[in-house]
Amino acid sequence: MSSTTQPGAPPGPHEQPIVFEKVSIGFEGKPVLQEVSFALERGETKVLLGESGAGKTLILKLALGLLKPDSGAIYVLGHEITRLREEHLFGLRRQLGMVFQESALFDSLTVEENVAYRLYEEHVAQEEIHRRVVEALRFVELEQTVDLNPSELSGGMRRRVAIARAIITDPEVLLYDSPTAGLDPVTSTTIIELLLKQRDVYKASALMVTHRLQDAALMATHRFNRQTNRMEPIGDGGAAGNHTKFLMLRDCHIIFHGTAAELAATPDPYIREYLS
Repeated sequence: MSSTTQPGAPPGPHEQPIVFEKVSIGFEGKPVLQEVSFALERGETKVLLGESGAGKTLILKLALGLLKPDSGAIYVLGHEITRLREEHLFGLRRQLGMVFQESALFDSLTVEENVAYRLYEEHVAQEEIHRRVVEALRFVELEQTVDLNPSELSGGMRRRVAIARAIITDPEVLLYDSPTAGLDPVTSTTIIELLLKQRDVYKASALMVTHRLQDAALMATHRFNRQTNRMEPIGDGGAAGNHTKFLMLRDCHIIFHGTAAELAATPDPYIREYLS
């Protein structure tokens, strides 16, 4: 189960897991985000698109409270994190799961120790830790790697272990930073299938940064079938019954926010060129 540690500041009025309200931030006098506003709904995956440097990963860092905006407010699980101190942010981050682009596993630790890292911090009993690690690894179909070192795993396996580590505390929100970057198409599809499983079976809310339009398309047009334990296409190309939306950044602003069908139909010349 997730940590029950709660920040000291009272929750805000928002029911959505993540809310950005007119958030602006810049570096060395150069703006990167200007008055960016959006809300992540419960059970929704929001895919962040845009060219390199548009601020996609920056949004994840802001949501984690690793950076504070120059202006605006950010709410995470009802708490305005722009006003929280670091010690309170630490407790809130326990309710979030993060999958980094490069997996960020500790090479000196075994797979089990990597996956269990947060549980050790929470002083969970060893027997319970092992049970939950095996359960998380079973979710990503890697329970046989429990005693291996990260150096013994392929790139795709390392990424799946990173997902297991992110979900072991049953987080309410998951943040994915280019989870398929550098992987071959088959392995990338396996990773996306796991993300769909987390969305459709466990109803997790997520922000996902990606540079691969193929991944974005799969998230929008497929769902995870619990009976077959595999993903399958959604009728009408994902127009109905899907829980994925897209947010595109350009020149410090959100230039698109909507469904896959709306994205495909937009007349905006920049977006059409980006999609092609």
